[in-house]
Amino acid sequence: MYSDSIVLIPTYNERENIAKMIDTVMALPHAFDLLIIDDNSPDGTASIVREKIAQYPKRLHLLERAGKQGLGTAYIAGFRWALERPYLYIYEMDCDFSHPPTKLMELYEACHKGGADVAVGSRYISGGRVKNWPLGRIAMSYGASLYVRVITGLPVKDTTAGFVCYRREVLESMELDQIRFRGYGFQIEMKYTAHCLGFKVVEVPITFEDRVLGSSKMSSSIFGEAFLGVLDLRRDKMKGTFPKGKRKV
Repeated sequence: MYSDSIVLIPTYNERENIAKMIDTVMALPHAFDLLIIDDNSPDGTASIVREKIAQYPKRLHLLERAGKQGLGTAYIAGFRWALERPYLYIYEMDCDFSHPPTKLMELYEACHKGGADVAVGSRYISGGRVKNWPLGRIAMSYGASLYVRVITGLPVKDTTAGFVCYRREVLESMELDQIRFRGYGFQIEMKYTAHCLGFKVVEVPITFEDRVLGSSKMSSSIFGEAFLGVLDLRRDKMKGTFPKGKRKV
């Protein structure tokens, strides 16, 4: 028996966080299933997940990949796994507690009862904020979202957010093999694709707190991909070659 909701969490070297994250999600009042997508973490993250599966045999699942292949491909693999099963709401979130698990409930309500097709946990709308980031990193992140909005017209204030709920129909309407970004630009492309296909994207305020345990996966190449890729998305939209998929009726 499946829940109506599945949370996807990509992992690479998250042994400090994974057990606590699993227990936290499993304790929420709504029954969220959980799929961990592990890219062959050398620190044994997957082994911890396998131990926890014995504790939550019906609700916790593990998808193991051969190596570190990028955030976007991890989520695409997770989406395909979820769409083979009868889940109605499919979520993305990080393992490091920067995304507050309790806010899964509000993302769920936004899509289940609030009329949203995509609900984004947002740092940059009223009520949202960032904790424990240096000012320079906040400025870079906020500036990136502003840049995306100016170039694309996407009406989302936190365009790079990685805490998201999709209604099943949104992912079914996309041609997932046509999503081109692998790093954090993936988050921009997914929101822009959903918007351009006519789906309603709403934002739910969250407090984003920098990780306490483990190491960040951010790099300059991630920002480079996103910066140049946004120009490509806008160009292809103007040419009529983006997005690929079925528009909402």
